[in-house]
Amino acid sequence: MTTFTKGRRHQRILDELLLALNRLMTNPVALDAIRQKIRAELPTLLKLYRADKFLLKKIAMSAFTFLEEVRLDENHPLRKEFDRFVASFIEKIASSPEFAARLEGLKGSLLDDRRLADLAQSMWVSFRCFLVQSVHLPNSVLHAHLQALLVEAGHKLADDPPLSAQINRGMVVVLESFVQEHRGGVSSFIADQVKAWDIDQLVRLIEANVGKDLQFIRFNGALVGGLAGLALYTAESLLKLD
Repeated sequence: MTTFTKGRRHQRILDELLLALNRLMTNPVALDAIRQKIRAELPTLLKLYRADKFLLKKIAMSAFTFLEEVRLDENHPLRKEFDRFVASFIEKIASSPEFAARLEGLKGSLLDDRRLADLAQSMWVSFRCFLVQSVHLPNSVLHAHLQALLVEAGHKLADDPPLSAQINRGMVVVLESFVQEHRGGVSSFIADQVKAWDIDQLVRLIEANVGKDLQFIRFNGALVGGLAGLALYTAESLLKLD
């Protein structure tokens, strides 16, 4: 969140909120609901003089003008107050044990909510279908965006050696902890894979990569092994004769 708020980027959220409120203040349905609320709170005498309509107009115009002032003024007091609110929120997350416990409880409640799990599953299925369809399109927009993203990332890494070094250090740290945590499972997996190999297929694979010399190695090994066995058998037979 500190990175997100760097350079007052969080002000874009406030801008979107201000635009949404302005659209609300010009929406006939919303204005009619506000007018009915005002009318319900007014004394009967003022209702006869259509005071609700007058008050609604004044409230709507005042709110619209105020929101426009905030939206157009980068140094408006409301924006500074929003900056202080966001900074205070980040500080509470970083330093307050009580606030951290409340967030942890909220996270647990959300994760235990079956409706959230169903929503996440539905979103994932929709996203996966979108990806599958995009991959098979001849002129996929996804292909173009991914290509542009990867090319841009490659250029940035090439032009920024400190960033590349930082990513490399991060990968080393991640891999070290992964190997430490899963080295037992990795060794078992490798052993199981070796046991499952087909010997004939393995020999053909080695021959294909090593070359024809392997045939001579196998023949020489068999010949030497046979001669050694014959010599041992002959020696054993001679000893028995003696």
